[in-house]
Amino acid sequence: MTAGERFLVIGAGPGGLAAARWLSEFGIPFEILERQRDVGGIWDIETPGAPMYESAHFISSRTLSAFRDLPMPESYPDYPSHRQVLEYLRAYADRHGVRQRAEFGREVARVRPATGDDGPGPAWVVELADGERRRYAGVVVASGLQWTPKLPEIPGTFEGQRIHASAYRSPAIAAGRRVLVVGGGNSGCDIAVDCSHAASRAAISLRRGYWFIPKHVFGVPADVFGHKGPQLPAWIEQPVLERLLRLLVGDVTRLGLPGPDHRLFETHPVINTQILHALSHGDLAVKPDVREFRGSRVVFADASEEEFDLVILATGYRRVIPVLASELHQEGDVASLFLNLFHRRHPALFVLGFFETDAGAFPILDLQAELVARVLEARRDASERLRRFEARLAGPAPDFSCGVRFLDIERMRNYVRCQPYARYLQAAIADLA
Repeated sequence: MTAGERFLVIGAGPGGLAAARWLSEFGIPFEILERQRDVGGIWDIETPGAPMYESAHFISSRTLSAFRDLPMPESYPDYPSHRQVLEYLRAYADRHGVRQRAEFGREVARVRPATGDDGPGPAWVVELADGERRRYAGVVVASGLQWTPKLPEIPGTFEGQRIHASAYRSPAIAAGRRVLVVGGGNSGCDIAVDCSHAASRAAISLRRGYWFIPKHVFGVPADVFGHKGPQLPAWIEQPVLERLLRLLVGDVTRLGLPGPDHRLFETHPVINTQILHALSHGDLAVKPDVREFRGSRVVFADASEEEFDLVILATGYRRVIPVLASELHQEGDVASLFLNLFHRRHPALFVLGFFETDAGAFPILDLQAELVARVLEARRDASERLRRFEARLAGPAPDFSCGVRFLDIERMRNYVRCQPYARYLQAAIADLA
């Protein structure tokens, strides 16, 4: 490839770092544009808008959450803190010379295919927030999915303070206040436990019941325990693990939590038992779904009402890729991305990290980035190996559910189970290698 055929990597978080490592490995020219001051993405708590808070830790273990060529330090705990994860990412960046390839403080506003009006040159036009335009042979979008808060439409007006979880940093905001956390995901449970130590009254509002998985099972991290066991079909795996969880965790309804309204793995489980501790000690209360606001009062689905000073909406993030126009990608769309990665209509457009999964994301990002680099190498060399992959790309989307029927909800539409997804990526890489 000539210098005019370079690629652009958008973002220097985990996905961008993996992309840079593998593009370098195969000698594919590229640049990195990162709007923040340094590498790290969402794991830098100092970054404006980053969804990070002081008590945040990995919910997957260091054992199974590292890039393949750089294990996390043995000195790290089973579940590293956000500061340790950031330290690890920056060590990975230095290992692969990423900082030298990146331009920091450069925000991409829009990516689009070049048209005849743009004149001759590479096929993609990238418009920066400061008005500069550049041309690239292709684009790897690695900007992540946790930047655009999803805000529910709740009728009425709330007179207290209302924030999204992305703006939460520490329990200092809850000190002496009546606090309601809305949402039962992992971040919502973390924040509710945080606030329960500082608030005069703390409650969490849940739309449905969830499965709670301890971070350790029989003395080892839960994901390590699951990884070491035999891979079972869903019809065996679900009842076996459900019984195990009932044995380890007990009946959560005794603590006021609603029981799960679905089978295990049909939606993302909560990897948190601190919330059970807070509930069992009376430091935290459970409320049903929010129906409306009435001044300083919150009305719930069971018609009960309660006054709060602060509402924290732990309601997740929109599945949007802001730099891509709607004709390239619409919110929540997975059909246009083969493997949640390769754009079906634009062969030089890739989106790393457009997935949710049941294990650590870094190893998957690592495999995604290697596969992209190997596909680009095969195209550059006009390799016969490419034909098998192009046949995959033209075919139907593979099923990575392992037989689990995911709930028909937004957060599960780009969800993949880690082990079958990783195996598929590895097989595609082997075909191209």
